[in-house]
Amino acid sequence: MQVYSDKLVLCASSSYEQKYYLNEDFNALPESVKEELKIMCVLYTEDIGGILTLEFDEDGNLMLNVTSDEGDLLFDEIGSVLKIKEIQRNKAELLEALELFYRVFLLGEDLA
Repeated sequence: MQVYSDKLVLCASSSYEQKYYLNEDFNALPESVKEELKIMCVLYTEDIGGILTLEFDEDGNLMLNVTSDEGDLLFDEIGSVLKIKEIQRNKAELLEALELFYRVFLLGEDLA
């Protein structure tokens, strides 16, 4: 078991490089979950632009972080905020399950 003391990236998608990344520490996730993450992230960056990164903080909370290149006139800042809220609302169960997975399997927390 590896101990994480800072932020750990779960996955990321970039509209600039048109690439998706899944951290190999999460290969144990079910294929359906990995596919759902990929679809969610890629659709976000296709619609909004920029880079979407899902990462865990030191307490095991999953954060959706968005960045864009300076001067990127195509990046939709307002759409980004709305899309993140939509993801948090529509994918709440998935995001909570990922936090539980992280806490149990990567941080070694006891469910009790």
